[in-house]
Amino acid sequence: MIPRETIERIYAAAKIEEVVSDYVTLRKRGANLIGLCPFHNEKTGSFTVSPSKGIYKCFGCGASGHAVGFIMEIEQCSYVDALKQLGKKYHIEIEEREMTAEEQQRQDNRESMFIVNEFANQWFQDQLWETPEGQAIGLSYFRERGLRDDIIRKYQLGYSPEKGSPLAAALKKKGFKEEFITNDVDTKIGVGVVGKSEDGRLYDRFRDRVIFPIFTVSGKPVAFAGRILKKKDNVGKYVNSPDSLIYSKTNELYGLFQAKQAIARADMCYLVEGQMDVISMHQSGIENVVASGGTALTKPQIRLIQRFTSNITVLYDGDAAGIHAALRGIDMFLEEGFNVKVVLLPDGEDPDSYAQTHDSTEFIRYIEENQTDFIRFKSALLSKDAGDDPQKRAALIKDITSSIAIIPDLITRQVYIKDSAERLHMSEKVLTMEVMNLRRKKAEERAKAKEHAEQEQATTITPAENQSTPNNQSIPSTSKTQTAPIAPKKPKTALEQNYYNLLQLVVRYGERLMEVEGTIYTIGEIIIYTLEGDEIQPPQPVYQTVIDEFKRHCKDADFKAETFYKFHPDPAVSALAVDMIAEQYQADAPKDEARLGELVTQLLYEIKLTVINMQIADLEADLKEAQAKNDVDRQMLLLQHHPQLLAQRNEICKLLGNRIINL
Repeated sequence: MIPRETIERIYAAAKIEEVVSDYVTLRKRGANLIGLCPFHNEKTGSFTVSPSKGIYKCFGCGASGHAVGFIMEIEQCSYVDALKQLGKKYHIEIEEREMTAEEQQRQDNRESMFIVNEFANQWFQDQLWETPEGQAIGLSYFRERGLRDDIIRKYQLGYSPEKGSPLAAALKKKGFKEEFITNDVDTKIGVGVVGKSEDGRLYDRFRDRVIFPIFTVSGKPVAFAGRILKKKDNVGKYVNSPDSLIYSKTNELYGLFQAKQAIARADMCYLVEGQMDVISMHQSGIENVVASGGTALTKPQIRLIQRFTSNITVLYDGDAAGIHAALRGIDMFLEEGFNVKVVLLPDGEDPDSYAQTHDSTEFIRYIEENQTDFIRFKSALLSKDAGDDPQKRAALIKDITSSIAIIPDLITRQVYIKDSAERLHMSEKVLTMEVMNLRRKKAEERAKAKEHAEQEQATTITPAENQSTPNNQSIPSTSKTQTAPIAPKKPKTALEQNYYNLLQLVVRYGERLMEVEGTIYTIGEIIIYTLEGDEIQPPQPVYQTVIDEFKRHCKDADFKAETFYKFHPDPAVSALAVDMIAEQYQADAPKDEARLGELVTQLLYEIKLTVINMQIADLEADLKEAQAKNDVDRQMLLLQHHPQLLAQRNEICKLLGNRIINL
């Protein structure tokens, strides 16, 4: 496990404004900083960072948390991995707990594979820059393609020699095990920079190619793409790293590591097909660009982009034959709520060639003048194919409505329906009905899938991991990652709001002391034990977790409720705490801490009043039912209890009205 002292050092060192500014452009606003939220699409910044409190809060989508939680959400990593990343940023050495043999083996395998890739990446670069063959062939190729040396170095491009297997020899000489430099398709162990023939001979997978390394979002070399420079029969233009424990081609986007900050700043991402397209556009001054790598888009790739923006512009070659095949991928952008634009470049041009002959201003001007929204683009493209054929036109309309139906926003769907009806010469009502039918079918499919997943989950038991955090909190499994920002579930009923208000005092002031009838209690104890004594159950599971954690840790040395809950490893608890810290109780917030006792009393009376009102409402409903059934005995029993509840309500109302404090 990671020692508690190390975690506390990381929390103390990690300044929220420094961590967030690596991903979001922040500007000063009073005591806080503000920027565009990286977790949802917005034009006006509602993402607020509070350096004094050490938290962030988006008042648009509700995302909130601390520095570690931000890294978990933006990098899609586990709690432990987020701690490691911040430890590295702030030069804090981390020693982990002793893992199980299986955990240790898996981690060792992954680390060994990353080390192999780091070695290979540097070796490819050395071959490019420091050997006569690399300079004459690889470096000359890149320069002939118009790349500057600084851009070649920035993207860490390399070269693999034509003859022999020098990389395999270098890796063996360095002492790397064969299992990590080759690749086992079944276990996914090994990065596969070296291949193995049937007779057991090792050979360089990427020989006689220029090398494009592929990086994770955080900058680790995770795979390679090698492009051949000489035409050879039965040899593909590109060779790519195989899937492994650390790499899946469906989960990575070329150039995202270099582009992520530019994407966040511009709130826009350009999507192209190939590596050279990305690099040439970057060199021309357009840095917010990534490539799909020539494969069909996947949802994991789309969600990578969504961490930084929800605006995407797809650039196609003017004569690209694969446009039709790419349409399905763009449909997935719509489904994830993206604003999607499409640009067709002039015939004979691709993003690489166009960037070579135009600067960023000219390129961006062309994009702005020629981009069109995806639905219109798809409609125009398919209309050309359909012509006057009725069956093809019917298929076209179904295709267009299927794209509109997956758009999550109602207003956007309606705008597209109206526009498409005019373009396709169709009744708007007919298109609306078709879209509604498609959405209903999709909802039914999701409901069935959810039910099936819940049935499977009910039969699966996931072992908990015992790891350590501040105040001995448990750390979630390192194999799990947070896939989306957690926004606290807002109170919907009066009881939920009452409970929220009381727990807000527990989170903010739980360890503060108060005297009640000559005995000293903490505010948290007064609230929690009063609620339990009155048998007022928490209306949300996360509220129960807050209570249980307080009872478990309130006697810990140096316990401070706000810090404890804000940095809680459970994302739901942490998000709720940050929400409570960021939005103080508005109805009657104390102007100073001396009035906390009055506020605690008031809120406890308010929740008791809410419960009594609920009991009265239930009793009166039961009474009506008994009258309808002519159940005299039941009516008499209920009528006896009714005045007692009314008397209790009147007493509490009197206490609240007179502000009588009597805990």
